[in-house]
Amino acid sequence: MYEYKFIKVKIGSLNGKPKENYEEIIKEQASEGWRLHTLAPLPFAAAGQANELELIFERLVQ
Repeated sequence: MYEYKFIKVKIGSLNGKPKENYEEIIKEQASEGWRLHTLAPLPFAAAGQANELELIFERLVQ
């Protein structure tokens, strides 16, 4: 069985860039035993740009 962790990263509305370093978040979570499962953009603004990213991590339940 697996357990999951969800972390949201906001995206700037003007420049379209993440407001946090998502690569560092992924490395940090990996050091705690989490594996990146999915990186999903959500929800979309009227112009079709994502407002945030959702990082979904998984690991085996121990």
